[in-house]
Amino acid sequence: MASSKTGRVVFDRFLERWLPQIVVSPLFATSLLFVYGFIAWTVYISFTKSGVMPNYTFSGLSQYIRLWTTPRWLVALENLFIFTSLFIVGCMVIGLLLAILLDQRIRSEGLIRTIYLYPMALSFIVTGTAWKWILNPTLGIEKIIQGLGFESFNFDWLVDPKMAIYTVVIAGIWQSSGYVMALFLAGLRSVDDEIIKAAAIDGAGPVRIYASIILPIVRPVFFSAFVILSHLAIKSFDLVMALTGGGPGYATDVPATFMYSFAFQRSELGTAAASAVMMLVTITAIYVPYLYSELRRPAK
Repeated sequence: MASSKTGRVVFDRFLERWLPQIVVSPLFATSLLFVYGFIAWTVYISFTKSGVMPNYTFSGLSQYIRLWTTPRWLVALENLFIFTSLFIVGCMVIGLLLAILLDQRIRSEGLIRTIYLYPMALSFIVTGTAWKWILNPTLGIEKIIQGLGFESFNFDWLVDPKMAIYTVVIAGIWQSSGYVMALFLAGLRSVDDEIIKAAAIDGAGPVRIYASIILPIVRPVFFSAFVILSHLAIKSFDLVMALTGGGPGYATDVPATFMYSFAFQRSELGTAAASAVMMLVTITAIYVPYLYSELRRPAK
C-alpha cells in the first residue's frame, strides 16, 4: 500500500514537472518540421540546379548569380523599395495624425476609431479586390467623375505600367494606417498627464508639447510600427496578386510574386528558392536588431 502511494506521488511530481513540455511538444515538433525544416530545405534547394522537380546536386551560387542577373528580379526589388518606403511613410504619417486627433478625446471617438480600424480586419485579398474595382478606369473613380461632367478626367494608374505600383501603395496605406493609429494612440495615452500639464503651465503650445515632449516619449512605438509595416510590405504577395496580378506585364512584381511565378508558373524551383532566401535575409536584417534592442532593455 505504501509503495503504491509512493509511486503515485512520484507520478504526480513527474506530471507536475513535465506536463507543460508534454502538451506543447507536438506543436513544437510540428513547427520544427514544417517551418524550420522547410526553411532549411529551401536554403539547400537554392544551391542546386532544381527545375520542375528538386535536384539535390549541389551547384554553388549559380542560382544566386542567375537571380541577380535577371531583369525581372531587379524590377521586383525596385518595386519593393518604392512600395515599402511610401507604404511605411504614408501609414506612419496618417496613423500619427489620426492618433493625435483622437487623443483630443473628441466626441464619438469609439465610433471613429472603429471606422479607422475596420480595414485592418480585412485580408489583403479583399482589400486588393475592392481597390481593383475602385481604380478600374471603366468602373471606379474615373467613370464616376466623368459621369459628373468632367469628361477630361483621367485616372488610369491601374493599367499604366509606370504608375500601377502606386495603386498598390494606396490600397496598402488604406488598410494598415488604422492599425498604426491604434499603436500610436496607445502610446499617446500612456504619457503621464502631469508632464503635459507642467509643459502647458510653462507656456508651451500644443505643437511644442507634441513635438518636444510627447513624441520623444513614444519613440519606441515608431520603431515597433516600422518593424511591423516592413514585415507587411515584404510579404505583400496577396495584395499585389489581388490588385494587379503583378502587371501590367510584370510592372508591379515584388519579390514575393517573383518567387511564386518562378516556382509555380515557370517551373524554375532553384531560382525561386534563391529569391525566397533573399527575402528571408531581408526580414532577418530587420528583425534581429529589433529583437536585440528588446532583449537588451532592462526589465522594469
